[in-house]
Amino acid sequence: MERLIVKGGTRLQGTIPVSGCKNAVLPIAVAAAILGDGVSVLHNVPNLTDVKTLSAVLEGLGATTKIKKSSLYIEPINHLEYEAPYELVRKMRASIYVLGPLVAKLGKAKVSFPGGCAIGPRPIDLHIRGLEHLGAEVTVESGYIYAQAKRLVGTEMYLMGPHGPSVGATANIMMAATLAEGTTVIRGAACEPHISDLARFLNAMGADIEGIGTSVLTIHGVKQLRGTEHTVISDDIEAGTFIVASAITRGDVYVKGITPQQIPAISEKLTEAGVELDWDDNGVRVTTPREIRGIDVTTEPFPGFPTDMQAQIMGLLCLASGTSIIMENVHTDRYIHAAELNRMGADIMLDGSKAVINGVGRLSGAPVMASDLRAGAVLVAVGMAAIGETIVSRVYHIDRGYESIEEKLNNVGANIKRVTDNGEET
Repeated sequence: MERLIVKGGTRLQGTIPVSGCKNAVLPIAVAAAILGDGVSVLHNVPNLTDVKTLSAVLEGLGATTKIKKSSLYIEPINHLEYEAPYELVRKMRASIYVLGPLVAKLGKAKVSFPGGCAIGPRPIDLHIRGLEHLGAEVTVESGYIYAQAKRLVGTEMYLMGPHGPSVGATANIMMAATLAEGTTVIRGAACEPHISDLARFLNAMGADIEGIGTSVLTIHGVKQLRGTEHTVISDDIEAGTFIVASAITRGDVYVKGITPQQIPAISEKLTEAGVELDWDDNGVRVTTPREIRGIDVTTEPFPGFPTDMQAQIMGLLCLASGTSIIMENVHTDRYIHAAELNRMGADIMLDGSKAVINGVGRLSGAPVMASDLRAGAVLVAVGMAAIGETIVSRVYHIDRGYESIEEKLNNVGANIKRVTDNGEET
């Protein structure tokens, strides 16, 4: 096991480049490996454990993958296996993306229920419902999802869940529908930037998808998809994390490789809190010339404020003046990090899906534990501003979604060391 030791009292200053979007790479890699005929090359791919884990899943199904610098080469599967067993799928939730493409390509699939972060229940009923709309017979037995269909048939469906559109289900059903017979219309589709990037990739493979970036996707089925070359968009959540980290440390940081269109709600809320964002064609300069003010935040599907930024902005609001309220409407159990922030001196009270944050003047370093990917990121961020030393354990969560996080932050003034449990620096 490894830990991050974060020395507090630092101020970030300099330029941080944004890596490629993890949430775009994962479904795109699945589409390239299962749906395509011919080699695909993905550029701007981050060096993350999630990418490596998914590559292992795809190789277990019969694909060939190779990572060279920031490019991922994927040779599609010649003798495609229809089963994604528990040993491969258990490590990450995104493995569920293989379900729809396998049914579309082979007419059947057997996929273990996936693993992933402990941020509350995230049911896959919308994935199953979407496949059933396309004509698949789906059963669940002994921890596996079984789906089969001679050929999927296009139809019209409403894919909205109780907490809004499902990003995962939209990606899964959109991929499956590319090879379905006829036309599929998905209403209530997710509009996140990485869903649009997946759709653009599929079109480059020969798919026929209309309505990209909207809540209504129209997919005209085709008989075959080909390999292609694609540059993945930058990671909006990584960018948002570094913007917030700059504000937490009262820094002066240029976050390179992000556009305001990718993070509209994040930009709006940070500006409301008193963070100054100066955009140009290549990124944004982040400064905090005024006191941070308490604000209210409600997480919503894109273009609303993303649940994946809830933990980070909570860390910032711990140091704001006044009282802030966060309403978590996407993953209502996603507040495990609040207890760790309180260990550092924060004043956070939880009431179901509501968090009430009373701003404090300062935080103190403490031993803390990352419960999930974004929770780990906020503990590192507030640790840089805290008095003393913060030791963050379970950093494997952070490594799932942030490429070389300590290196990027150290390059702009942080003091972070990665050590093993016995204290040896890595």
